[in-house]
Amino acid sequence: MRVLSIATLFPNPVRPGFGIFVGNQMRAVRARGDVDLTVVSAIGMPPWPLSVREPYARLRSIPEVSDAAGLPVHYPRFTLIPKLGGDSNPGRIARAVLPLVRRLHAEQPFELVDAQFFFPDGPAAAIIARELGLPLTIKSRGADIHYWTGRPKARTQILAAADQAAGLLAVSKALRQDMIALGMAGERIRVHYTGLDRARFRPTERAAARAQIATLPDLGVPQEGALLVTTGALIARKGQRLVIEALGQLPGARLALAGGGEDEAALRIFARQRGLADRVHFLGQVGHEVLPTLLSAADVLVLPSASEGLANAWVEALGCGTPIVIPDIGGAREVVHGASAGRIVARDAAAIAEGVRSILAEPPSQAEVAANAEKFSWEANAENLVRFWSDVLAGRPVR
Repeated sequence: MRVLSIATLFPNPVRPGFGIFVGNQMRAVRARGDVDLTVVSAIGMPPWPLSVREPYARLRSIPEVSDAAGLPVHYPRFTLIPKLGGDSNPGRIARAVLPLVRRLHAEQPFELVDAQFFFPDGPAAAIIARELGLPLTIKSRGADIHYWTGRPKARTQILAAADQAAGLLAVSKALRQDMIALGMAGERIRVHYTGLDRARFRPTERAAARAQIATLPDLGVPQEGALLVTTGALIARKGQRLVIEALGQLPGARLALAGGGEDEAALRIFARQRGLADRVHFLGQVGHEVLPTLLSAADVLVLPSASEGLANAWVEALGCGTPIVIPDIGGAREVVHGASAGRIVARDAAAIAEGVRSILAEPPSQAEVAANAEKFSWEANAENLVRFWSDVLAGRPVR
């Protein structure tokens, strides 16, 4: 089976953690040996002089082809219009990618074009699939549906790509229902759960992990007090402000924010205004090699996002034996089946604080928590993805 996969969010030599969950999935697919997989990850580059400024300047060093992500990946450039051109990215991506994929297709024909996100990847892949005369599959992950369908121009492209696709994937049952509500054909949508690196994301005894985190120079979170961890980009929809506000209702507890983003300065100010600056620790980007230790060290992972499909971070925390406190969004109820997994709470500070308190008052063992992640693995994820592609190519039912 020869598959061409388009994934704008994918690890590269400059940003090895960028879209690492897609990289993990594709490495697992390639390891099976029954798919000839070609990954194309287009890099957005703005016009000069923005192209020579950060964060874009470092991206200029990415080679056209690299195996730094653990498999060969093509990195063509497309013209990016920062903050203004998001709705028109699919067309620019397709124009940048088509010369490359036409050449590869002529050398050894592909059988299927795949998109790993619904936007901008889906509409771009739809153009490429039409040009090559191939069937199309698209995966939805959460924000690509919940955010982009709120923009009329993007929504039109998303729904047109969905109509063209022979098969669609959703990372949770809840997201599948959201797609159907948008008008997508339910009989062409299959649920495809995320994976988990079970060798990496497994419990380390909490006290030992906490001691280790306290000694790391880039982290250095003190050992006293309960530890809450929130992972992800520091942007408004992730809800870090709510966690800081909840921390004020949890005397003695500490909060570690793992991630960077545009809201960092405002969140630091907010923590100071609340008198919590000494209990809120901004860790910046935490490497994948350290993240399992940080998660094992935490008493609770708190992620009050405005929307998710089924967050990889939920599953990674559970795998490390750490219960989660999350809103009733996306596939939350497909992950939190009972008290050992955590709490589903309203998206406000008081409810978050109460959810954390109830876990701290009667904490489950790390083994009990980790049992909630047993069904997740990258091997199972890859097996289900390859079966989906096979069913599409054979004309078998997808639902």
